[in-house]
Amino acid sequence: MEEKAGTKYAEVPQNEEHTAKDKDQPEGGAVRLQAKMSLINGVTVIVGSIIGSGIFISPTGVLVQTGSVNMALIVWIVSGIFSMIGAYCYAELGCMIKKSGADYAYIMETFGPFLAFIRLWVECMIVRPCSQAIVALTFSIYILTPMFPECSPPTESVRLLAAACICILTFVNCWDVKWSTLVQDTFTYAKLVALFIIMGTGVYQLCTGHTEYFTFENTETDITKLSLAFYSGLFAYNGWNYLNFIIEELQDPVRNLPRAIAISLITVTVTYVFTNVAFYTTLSPLEVRGSTAVAVTFAERLYGPMAWIIPVFVAMSTFGAVNGVLLTSSRLFYAGACEGQMPEILTMIQVTRLTPTPAVLCIAMLSLIYLASDNVYSLINYVGFATWLSIGLAVVCIPYLRWKRPDLERPIRVNLFFPIIYIIATIFITVVPCIASPVDTGYGALIIFTGVPVYFVFIYWENKPHCIRKALASLTVTLQKMMVVVSPE
Repeated sequence: MEEKAGTKYAEVPQNEEHTAKDKDQPEGGAVRLQAKMSLINGVTVIVGSIIGSGIFISPTGVLVQTGSVNMALIVWIVSGIFSMIGAYCYAELGCMIKKSGADYAYIMETFGPFLAFIRLWVECMIVRPCSQAIVALTFSIYILTPMFPECSPPTESVRLLAAACICILTFVNCWDVKWSTLVQDTFTYAKLVALFIIMGTGVYQLCTGHTEYFTFENTETDITKLSLAFYSGLFAYNGWNYLNFIIEELQDPVRNLPRAIAISLITVTVTYVFTNVAFYTTLSPLEVRGSTAVAVTFAERLYGPMAWIIPVFVAMSTFGAVNGVLLTSSRLFYAGACEGQMPEILTMIQVTRLTPTPAVLCIAMLSLIYLASDNVYSLINYVGFATWLSIGLAVVCIPYLRWKRPDLERPIRVNLFFPIIYIIATIFITVVPCIASPVDTGYGALIIFTGVPVYFVFIYWENKPHCIRKALASLTVTLQKMMVVVSPE
């Protein structure tokens, strides 16, 4: 949003320790994001970002809109297949346009700066920080619930613990990418263990004949309600495209990106479907409808004194999800700043840690601001359709670039059948819910349009007065000195 400061602030005071060749410092002394993430790291980023609080909460929303257990399971399966197709399309885009930022980078390359900025505005200013705040709040609620068995945890305590969660993970992501991926790996394994415990219990229940709830009885026939069921299901799968946001930090992306996507999405889909099957071996549709946290209700029915393990595992799951959102969201800020659509300071890298510290701090501060609001859930609902619309627009880039840019190198080339099917399905899950919930759609459109004047004032208007440009340049240099960051070379 501001003019280049005219300096890379390269003259950072250095002692002998800093001038010595660091094992993580790239050859030639260049300061840039480094490819430190392996295939396993990539898988855990995707799985860790997808499996957060959704699988423990969304079953209720899916069942309410579908009416029957069997139809609910179909929605979960179709949502997984839909996410796989989208991820498969993103594999071609990610290997063709090797830039951090995922769909933002693809829309920028294909349709230009205006649509890319609108996507960036909605995602960076509302969707990501709101999502991170909500997941952090879920983490703190599940941590504190066992400590308040007779009542709900105090609101102030919940928010304070959520803020502490965000701040701790902000430090981790600022300090070292390896630390953040270690957190991601550890908590991904922990959440899978929790889900495997639930699935194992479900298998036992199936073997003992608990199948009475698996019917199509009371299946909903209203197409608008079924489309809203997909919103709940797809919410639980949200995060399948997060590895594309940090593709510059993935080792051998042409080989590892599609493998990570395939392994992750198959694992998550199988896990989600079998977890839901486990729930319905024990809980009736009425019990699921009346539960705000299905996994806790399930544990209370079967685990007796050990029921507390589920809130703990849910808290671990959401802690890893907060880290995944923070890790990938900061790279989206970084990608937008590199294109000149966010302040220049967000492009900069910490000189010794080689992490995008300013971008990490920015997403963290926005998330902390949203913790003060009681209406973040409404905001997420308002922009939910915009999120899927923008992902659909990114997939449109595939046939468009095949036509306009056939010369681009495409290490992975998907059959056009898949992006076309995905685009049609995206239109369905965005247009039909708009008919069902016109008020939410109107608010969502209003939020999107707030980015239009911001674009024309701060991006499109290049000939700003000298005093404004000088003030912005001075602010940039001051922030550089505070964080010891420089522009990447």
